[in-house]
Amino acid sequence: MERKKLELEFVIRSSPQILFQYISTPSGLVEWFCDDVNIKGSKRYFFVWEGEPNEAELVKRVNGKYIKFRWTEGAADEFFQFEVTKDELTGDIGLVITDFVDEDEAEEMSLLWESQVSDLKHALGLA
Repeated sequence: MERKKLELEFVIRSSPQILFQYISTPSGLVEWFCDDVNIKGSKRYFFVWEGEPNEAELVKRVNGKYIKFRWTEGAADEFFQFEVTKDELTGDIGLVITDFVDEDEAEEMSLLWESQVSDLKHALGLA
């Protein structure tokens, strides 16, 4: 099955600093992304959904900008990333989510991310 890079951009009417807390800290991530987050050392993250831990490695973190992870069970060149952006013209703050999905699941995964971001906006008090 062919895998494809999925890149989704959402406008989030929040300060970049607050948004970054929600995409980069365990307490922020459990508000919208997963049920729980456990960190072992500085690079091993365990994202828990319905009691099932999924291990990811922290690849890179740039404070206030983005955080990038790689699933330990996934392909070496695949990752998922949350990036805070700012539109130079409008000043809008955005969240760009990058993920890799099976080609036949792209639409379904887009809808899932939209639902997750809706939860994020709710957690931020924006919905």
